[in-house]
Amino acid sequence: MINLSSFIAFHARRTPNRCALKYRGEDITYGQFDDRVRRVGGWLVSRGIGPGDVVAVLMKNSAAFLELAFATSHIGAVFLPISYRLSADEVGYIVGNSSARILIADEEFAGTAAGAGPVVLLNEAAQSNASLLAPDVAAAPMHVRQSRDLMRLMYTSGTTDRPKGVMLSYENMYWKSADQTLTLGLSAETRLLVVGPLYHVGALDLPGIAVLWHGGLLSVHRNFEPAQALAAIEAEKLNAAWFAPVMTTAILACPTRDRYDVSSLRWAIGGGERTPEARIRAFSNYFRNARYIDAYGLTETCGGDTFMEAGHEIEKIGSTGRPVAHVEIEIRDEAGHRLPPGQHGEICLRGPKVTQGYWKDPKRTAAAFFGDWFRSGDVGYLDEDGFLYLTDRKKDMIISGGENIASSEVERIIYELPQVREVAVIGMPDERWGEKPVAIVVLSDGATLQLPDLTEHCRAHLASFKVPKQLIIRDSLPRNPSGKVLKRVLRAELEAHA
Repeated sequence: MINLSSFIAFHARRTPNRCALKYRGEDITYGQFDDRVRRVGGWLVSRGIGPGDVVAVLMKNSAAFLELAFATSHIGAVFLPISYRLSADEVGYIVGNSSARILIADEEFAGTAAGAGPVVLLNEAAQSNASLLAPDVAAAPMHVRQSRDLMRLMYTSGTTDRPKGVMLSYENMYWKSADQTLTLGLSAETRLLVVGPLYHVGALDLPGIAVLWHGGLLSVHRNFEPAQALAAIEAEKLNAAWFAPVMTTAILACPTRDRYDVSSLRWAIGGGERTPEARIRAFSNYFRNARYIDAYGLTETCGGDTFMEAGHEIEKIGSTGRPVAHVEIEIRDEAGHRLPPGQHGEICLRGPKVTQGYWKDPKRTAAAFFGDWFRSGDVGYLDEDGFLYLTDRKKDMIISGGENIASSEVERIIYELPQVREVAVIGMPDERWGEKPVAIVVLSDGATLQLPDLTEHCRAHLASFKVPKQLIIRDSLPRNPSGKVLKRVLRAELEAHA
């Protein structure tokens, strides 16, 4: 028998009074969580939802989000979390493409959800307790699923194209939970801060579900606020977290950060993009008892494919670590040939937590694999010890005068400037060179930066063809929910004003 609700029921029998979730000041025990999951499952059945049907949600973080996720599995249906940052057209596309039978949305997203098929809106009370949707409906029995059955659909953030529906099975989820247990030492004592959006693998899977697998605790925040996150670490003695890059930056820049005792935190997983070395060092200087665990992962693998190992942080700084126990990584060229250590190529992965493919899209599924090796679309290399170094998205490689320029390499050098808070380097059309590198910079508070100063700094560290030919100052960089900079958005904006 395989079902997400089975391990919640297990803990509810053994430790019913143990806290599973904290949300808006309420402690929800495993006994209460189990009861809510069963009753929400009954409500879904009363709406005509059955095994294999897709249940979509358009919600911010809440207790109800997790109750619906587990209840959907409980009755054998397929859970589809959708980013609430999307437009109505984008939500409509995903609901239509997935053939979702129902869309459950927070009231504040009523406008975005309108027109996307049958919609149920959750008020604030139901967001805290989804079983309020079904006060008089009988609890549903658990529906048995098999390892290869579809558990969840997650649409990619679409950095380059229309979102694709990633199919994640029960096998994928259980293997990723096993790997995270081995790598992170998860146990019933793990107390995880959840401030990333739950519709994303970072918050839900890295390692959210695996913590509940062990009977641990999730402290769920509806929105990310740096001071509130730090206050929760202190008050609830939280010892683990996942932060998107922009969150780490915000916490380290929080003006009240020194008011809080954050000594309970033992580790925080980063990722979403290559982490600047300065940010890793600043994290360690503030969270004295915690490791910053740089990581690499994909929606297509439930996240968490490599993790930096304890004791190697300085020696291998800049790396995202080595693969987890049940993931293999190879670097391959365009023809699919394996490359030796030190050579840059496409990062390819194989293992039981890798997706079977994309929903209703055999063409893109076939294009995403070399045999049974999944093609990540990311560029990187492995060193002699098997540590992975992320270089770029394939789409983000700049080709200038026939020379390849890894934008992340240029960004790393620009990050050394104290005036720079954030930077993205992209390639823009150039009549002479084909493309030219352009730096888009968010300045530190009160700082100024001119192109000659940037040029001088970069020339001291980079080949001349890699030095940005243009500098653009912005208040912020567009990012997807996982924190990755949307370089296609930056390119589109610059091309529109060219």
